[in-house]
Amino acid sequence: MSNGARRHGGPMGHGKGMTGEKAKNFKGAMLRLLKYMERYKGRLILMVFFAVGGTVFNIIGPKILGKATTELYTGLVSKISGGSGIDFEKIARILAGVLCLYLVSSLLSFIQGYIMTGISNDVTYNLRKDISEKINRISVKYFESRTHGEILSRITNDVDTLQTGINQSVTQLITSCTTLVGVLVMMLSINVWMTLAALLILPVSMMIIGKVMKHSQKYFQAQQKYLGEVNGQVEEIYSGHNVVKAFNKEEDVIEEFEKVNEKLYTSAWRSQFFSGIMMPVMQFVGNLGYVMVALLGGFLVIKKSIEVGDVQAFFQYIRNFTQPIQQIAQVTNMLQSSAAASERVFEFLDVEEEDQTVEHPADVETVEGNVQFSHISFGYRPEKMIIHDFNAKVKAGQKVAIVGPTGAGKTTMIKLLMRFYDVNSGEILIDGHNVKTFNRSELREMFGMVLQDTWLFHGTIMENIRYGRLDATDEEVIAAAKAAHVHHFIMSQPGGYQMELNEETSNISQGQKQLLTIARAILADNKIMILDEATSSVDTRTEERIQKAMDNLMKGRTSFVIAHRLSTIRDADLILVMKDGDIIEQGTHESLLAEGGFYANLYNSQFEKAEVI
Repeated sequence: MSNGARRHGGPMGHGKGMTGEKAKNFKGAMLRLLKYMERYKGRLILMVFFAVGGTVFNIIGPKILGKATTELYTGLVSKISGGSGIDFEKIARILAGVLCLYLVSSLLSFIQGYIMTGISNDVTYNLRKDISEKINRISVKYFESRTHGEILSRITNDVDTLQTGINQSVTQLITSCTTLVGVLVMMLSINVWMTLAALLILPVSMMIIGKVMKHSQKYFQAQQKYLGEVNGQVEEIYSGHNVVKAFNKEEDVIEEFEKVNEKLYTSAWRSQFFSGIMMPVMQFVGNLGYVMVALLGGFLVIKKSIEVGDVQAFFQYIRNFTQPIQQIAQVTNMLQSSAAASERVFEFLDVEEEDQTVEHPADVETVEGNVQFSHISFGYRPEKMIIHDFNAKVKAGQKVAIVGPTGAGKTTMIKLLMRFYDVNSGEILIDGHNVKTFNRSELREMFGMVLQDTWLFHGTIMENIRYGRLDATDEEVIAAAKAAHVHHFIMSQPGGYQMELNEETSNISQGQKQLLTIARAILADNKIMILDEATSSVDTRTEERIQKAMDNLMKGRTSFVIAHRLSTIRDADLILVMKDGDIIEQGTHESLLAEGGFYANLYNSQFEKAEVI
């Protein structure tokens, strides 16, 4: 089956790059990331070896080139004095040696880059894999308390930031530190006084870096904050695009977006400005160092304390010395972003999980479908209970309707039955077994669901129906479609069962989509069925077809039907009337009407409305 995305709007893509957010605990975040990367210890050691090797060979080059400059200078002086002149063969040998050094350096750097790219890709691959698996183990409560944009940002933005950070900052940090130490050694080997003169730029550089980072950090933090708000707003508006258009709220939405986008623009501009000025300021400071060394070097050459080639080599080393300082400053920002991203990713991976298995699970194969709710009390928050003392017995194969006003707790009961949430007190029994004694995945395999919101992914009609049972044959899929009264409609479509469902298939109505999801549920052949407002968004004629399909679906199965249209559940074996979290009435349609209570008033009011219409 092709990998499909939900048809009714999908996640928005988030931009890659450094987020600039500061980690709450930089040291802890980096240690956690290093611990996660322990599995790549061998490759990391190899990468460090090649990185250091490539840098060292690169550092040696300028000093050998200095010998060629000295040889050229000495030859010219000799020529003027009537001597033998320039020894081009010796210079050629020196240059050939330098060329070999640089070739080896490039090869080692290439290997190091190849290894590091592999490590960063593996880390992000495994992080996304861990997140994907984690999502299935986290409770529904977590997702209901956060926006989709915020959760998607962890998987997209933060993992991308982490990948870029690992790939660039780790290598850059190793090569920069190696270059800094190596160049310092080479400079000292040439002349101590010139080295001290060059080092005078260090405290100035560090002071500038410190000042810039101090000012830029608050703007980086603001940038990440507003980036999250923009992502969340775009995701929210995109998923509710039709509603925005229906209520003519385009201008309001644009105005609200512009406000947040303006804040993001301002914070991003300021943060990037401070980052941008660091390089030219550092170059200016570096040029001051050049001037000091040039004066001192010229004086020492005149005194014949050093050779001309050494001065030329020293200039190259100064450039190589200031460059890693600048790179380390940039890496610091990158590491901050990587630490913040890893902190958010690991925070998600550390979210409390649902218990997936139990020590001695009840056997789902022997379940017939008897369900009992015994003194159930539940609240999403302990201080606000919404189910108080719910009691009901449902026999295998019965069709049970749950009715009541909005907020009565109907859908909450279904969530408790499927263990999306656990009860505060009481117990839910299936064939005498508490739902907590089943492995969670096996428990949910017992249930089939048809919801008000249809879920169809990008793929063929055949693939969408087969989603109910992936090993089903084509004949079984077609039989399920016929039972759902949707076969004729499918065959009237171009391509029949092989027609692709995507954004262009707008000719498929809501009712037809619902019939396809019912066919999927019939194919799944679950022991207990849940139908939540399955006919609430279709017309009366389509409702009749869906009702027939649902009757086929519920045949021989324990079924829970949540319905606002009471006309659709008149044939239910048991109707549970809920109000304010309690069952206030229960019985058949006829018996409840005869009582003349809450259900009778509810039914008669709907009937009267239908008569008026």
